[in-house]
Amino acid sequence: MMLRPNERLKLDDTNDKLFYDYPRFVTHVDEGFIQQLTDLYRDRLQPNTRILDMMSSWVSHLPEELQFAHVEGHGLNAEELARNPRLNHYFVQNINENPQLPLPDQDFDAVLNCVSVQYVQYPEAVFSEIHRILKPGGVAIISFSNRMFFQKAIQAWRDASETYRVELVKRYFASVPGFSTPEVIVHKSKAPAVLQWLGAAGGDPFYAAIAHRIQ
Repeated sequence: MMLRPNERLKLDDTNDKLFYDYPRFVTHVDEGFIQQLTDLYRDRLQPNTRILDMMSSWVSHLPEELQFAHVEGHGLNAEELARNPRLNHYFVQNINENPQLPLPDQDFDAVLNCVSVQYVQYPEAVFSEIHRILKPGGVAIISFSNRMFFQKAIQAWRDASETYRVELVKRYFASVPGFSTPEVIVHKSKAPAVLQWLGAAGGDPFYAAIAHRIQ
């Protein structure tokens, strides 16, 4: 196994569905992060393709001018997903209990995961599912910052530096044969750490790991 058992642990080990039972109609990163993510999607996603927005909520940060053939949403709160105007369909599933997605093989052109990878306890299984449902040549975009629900992030993420968290996600991709070597985008924050934690505008660093299904 890539992660040791203790590295998968969360401070709050109650069922994730309980933690996400109440909808949170907020964004968990600042406007600078969101703009960078939308620009990345604009650059890397093609119109009229099939998208899975994994571990999503009430907003997907997709470019307004891009129209897709289908956007499937996945998450833990049905109210949040129902509010998301970009989703054509959605389903609720706790992938820490059951990582197998109820989706066909090679059915999606892109899989997106925004600021949620830190909560995945079995990344080997989840990234294997991402690979399975992607079409050959399809892209996976994993984006994250330094914010998190600390009690729900796995120990490997909590204990890691921001630089090592990038390496963790690269290892997640590498754990599954058939992904390209991930491209990494790093825009570190120039704001003092205390302002970052206080949520000051422009304070959120932006990280993204991008890989394609090559076989």
